[in-house]
Amino acid sequence: KRLRSQVSAALKEGRVTPTQLCQRCLALIKSTKFLNAYITVAEETALKQAEESEGRYKRGQSLGILDGIPVAVKDNFNTAGIETTCASNMLKGYISPYNATVVQKLLDQGAVLLGKTNLDEFAMGSGSTDGVFGPVRNPWSYTKQYKEKSVPKFHSEDQESNWVITGGSSGGSAAAVSSFTCFAALGSDTGGSTRNPAAHCGVVGLKPTYGLISRHGLIPLVNSMDVPGILTRCVDDAAVLLGALAGHDPKDSTTIQDDFKPFELPNLTDVSELSIGIPQEYHAPGLSSEILALWSKAADLFKNAGAKVVEVSLPHTRYSIVCYHVLCTAEVASNMARFDGLEYGHRSAMKDSTESMYAATRREGFNDVVRGRILSGNYFLLKQNYEKYFVKAQKVRRLIADDFVKVFRSGVDILLTPTTLSDAAPYTEFIQEDNRTRSAQDDILTQAANMAGLPAITVPTALSERGLPVGLQFIGRSFQEKQLLTVAKWFEKQVQFPVIQLEEVKRHDSGVFQHQKSASFS
Repeated sequence: KRLRSQVSAALKEGRVTPTQLCQRCLALIKSTKFLNAYITVAEETALKQAEESEGRYKRGQSLGILDGIPVAVKDNFNTAGIETTCASNMLKGYISPYNATVVQKLLDQGAVLLGKTNLDEFAMGSGSTDGVFGPVRNPWSYTKQYKEKSVPKFHSEDQESNWVITGGSSGGSAAAVSSFTCFAALGSDTGGSTRNPAAHCGVVGLKPTYGLISRHGLIPLVNSMDVPGILTRCVDDAAVLLGALAGHDPKDSTTIQDDFKPFELPNLTDVSELSIGIPQEYHAPGLSSEILALWSKAADLFKNAGAKVVEVSLPHTRYSIVCYHVLCTAEVASNMARFDGLEYGHRSAMKDSTESMYAATRREGFNDVVRGRILSGNYFLLKQNYEKYFVKAQKVRRLIADDFVKVFRSGVDILLTPTTLSDAAPYTEFIQEDNRTRSAQDDILTQAANMAGLPAITVPTALSERGLPVGLQFIGRSFQEKQLLTVAKWFEKQVQFPVIQLEEVKRHDSGVFQHQKSASFS
């Protein structure tokens, strides 16, 4: 489970080779194909990268902890030579001429890129159900834990319809990490798109401070909120990846100017110096009693260990989802203007005029969700609406960010909140409501951190009554990732989240799974 202490050590000592590791992951991707976590599997290039890594290990010249480690990347990060689709017809077949900075950094440190993971089209959604390649299935749908608890008891015909969603929009990356097909994955996080699926899939999801990690090569959704996210199976691994990715990038003017010093997380033994804030506004309508109980239990855990636990108020939280909707759609409308059928991506066969070609291209290329957000955004940006909606939302955004500043100034170190309102919904239930309603509900606990640009991490905490993962979120001060991750690691150790017991995979390919398990768990 721990990249630093186990997998990397096994590679160094030659107990397993990068090629073997890569082959195991590729075999697992094949046997878990039914999850639909990957859009593209780059088998050839991955094996080639693993072979190069093996050569380095043999010569004793390994590039560090990530050398030879199989990773996956959400399909809205550009990858040279591998298709980047954003799960949209608009970019089907598009191959970028360059790598996103984060992808390049992973490759520079010897990581093996297995492929690109599934998402909601252009990352707009909270279920990973709206991409053109179909929905992602949550690996926990196929576990002993879920099957034993879920009602009705499974009959073979129910089996198909009873699976639950991964959350989104980085559902493919979360499912990939959760089902052992890779050791870490990249997602993106605009309003919770890394933390939401991480919580539903029982993995760690980190959204770093805005500007800590380069956005260059991440196809933009909302420039002022987008952050590359990190999905791993434990907090230590998230720190390893953060160390590899963070720092200034001349290609992204919003990144920090200073160099970032990677850190190893200390084992916190004494939490008595800590002040944990519990924001009362996060007791939101729709929060399940189960999650509320877990949240209280977690607060008690800190209190009983000697930490100071205080109730705090973030008064503007209740406006934040409306404010987020206005700003998000406005920036989406602007960003999506680049997909016009002229330079890259889909081009309609409509030949009547340039205007009709533009219109037809965008009608054929985008799904309803994307088109809906473009229309809303352009409405908010109309000359007569600009002040009323866009400017006002920017002012409210400042108030939301100030709420956090005040709370942290009052001496609170970390905020503890739920990540999601409930555990993962069954797919058939989830699609009863439209994307916009769903996103508004599902982003409610996560998007304020994006509006304020703060670091936040979700840690798998327990299984619900249905045997599905539930996560809790920690929000930290700007650029205080080390403190945030140290507290998250302490919490992770206390809760001892259970190991996923994937029955389906065992049935498909028991040999591979058993092997893989030993390579990743202590």
